[in-house]
Amino acid sequence: MAKVPAVPLILVWVSLVLALCLQVMPLADGWQVYRPEWVGLMLIYWCMRTPDKVGVFHAFIIGILMDLIEGTALGQHALIFSLLAFMCALVYPRFRAYSLVQQSVLVLVLLGLVQLIEQWVRTLTGDFSIHLSFLIPSLISAVLWPWWSTMLKALERRLLGA
Repeated sequence: MAKVPAVPLILVWVSLVLALCLQVMPLADGWQVYRPEWVGLMLIYWCMRTPDKVGVFHAFIIGILMDLIEGTALGQHALIFSLLAFMCALVYPRFRAYSLVQQSVLVLVLLGLVQLIEQWVRTLTGDFSIHLSFLIPSLISAVLWPWWSTMLKALERRLLGA
């Protein structure tokens, strides 16, 4: 088996910041609900690709940045992304053995749980919603997962020369 080159942390941080930019990019009012969870997808990718380097700390920092950008309660996204990174660490051994379709289902479950917790936190802070449309980004993200992970692996190979 060929040795995979180590991923520099600067590459991880640049990709997380780019995902953060995609996440907060303005969309028309009717399209907001269809925005994929870009930061969640990127966190899942890096937590599964380099679990020894990327984890709860990175998720917490990117969550604080997201809280500051969106103006939500400080720590709301930090808590949610930290939980996502923790859950990724729990399922890491199985995730690597799955096919892309099975990984997509697991991404749907992980992001769906995170969205459910985020909705619960929003309910506590007063931004209450009754319908289940908050789960649509999880579904769209799961559909995008095979393309997303394949693209990032190819980009990583190209940048690292592997």
